[in-house]
Formats: sequence, C-alpha cells, structure tokens
Amino acid sequence: MAPLGGVPGLVLLFSGKRKSGKDFVTEALQSRLGADVCAILRLSGPLKEQYAQEHGLDFQRLMDASTYKEAYRSDMIRWGEEKRQADPGFFCRKIVEGVCQPVWLVSDTRRVSDIQWFQEAYGAVTQTVRVVATEESRQQRGWVFTPGVDDAESECGLDNLRTFDWVIENHGDEQRLEEQLEHLIEFVRSRL
Repeated sequence: MAPLGGVPGLVLLFSGKRKSGKDFVTEALQSRLGADVCAILRLSGPLKEQYAQEHGLDFQRLMDASTYKEAYRSDMIRWGEEKRQADPGFFCRKIVEGVCQPVWLVSDTRRVSDIQWFQEAYGAVTQTVRVVATEESRQQRGWVFTPGVDDAESECGLDNLRTFDWVIENHGDEQRLEEQLEHLIEFVRSRL
C-alpha cells in the first residue's frame, strides 16, 4: 500500500557520490519540467530536521553545503543509520507525505533499502538514475575524501548495484550532460 500523498506517474531515484552533481541534475530537470509537474524530494531533509531537533542544531544550516553541516556529518550518518535499522522506510515515508506532482525526483538515494522501499510502494513507475563524475571533477567542485564519510554506507551503499535504469555522466562536459538530460526529459514527458 502506498503511503499518504499523491500517486506519482514517475519516481526517479537519483544516486551518486558526494559532489557528483545529483542536486545540480535534479534542479536542472525541475527547472525544465516545472515545479508544478516535478517535485524534488530529499531523503536528507527529514533526517537533518529530526537530527537538528534532537541535538539543538540549526536545521537550515544543516541543509546547505557548509562547514557547519560537515562538522556534524559523521554523527548524523551514525544517527541516521540507527533510525534506518529500526525502520528502513522511516525517511522515505516522510518525504512523500503530501506530494501531489506527477513526477518525483528523489535527489539523494543512498541505500538499497531506499530503492526497495520505493519499488515496493510504487512499483513499475520507479526508475533508478546514477549520476557519475570523475574524482577530478568532484575535487574541482570541492570534494575532499573524508574517512568515515566517503567510505560509509551513506556514500558506498549502492556502489555494487550493477544496473541502473539511467546513468548520467557529469564529468564537466556541458554539451554531453545536456544531451543526457534531453534524453531523460523526453522519457519523463512520455510518462506524463
């Protein structure tokens, strides 16, 4: 049974390493499709909100790409893992509540359990999208390997997944990225 919220026509689950461009890609798609058609859902949103409440922190600062967020990232990951172990669908259910747009872009899918939850809840309308970028491209965007973060399940949980419905290469070639986005947009429109 699907949780509270609308019934989507398409759910795209985006995954990729830190600084691969998941947010950039999902925001580009939403800007072209329109916010009335397409909602960006972030699994990290309810996680960070709950973590901020329980730890007396600034939720808005945890949502941006700041050093504030980075200072709490390791503990937030540990805390989120504890929540997921107790209830694997906890954060997934939270982000779909009240969403009424026909296309959902989940911008930060990180675990097999996230994919399984959406596939079980929404079936054939669920597709996986992997955003990949070279380490060099990621470093140019500010990525630095952080032990306990970049080698944790939150970053590596989908590394061994062999098949994604879509792979978006975001190595810095704007023309190539644009071609890939156009193919994905054509697919999305075919589902509306």
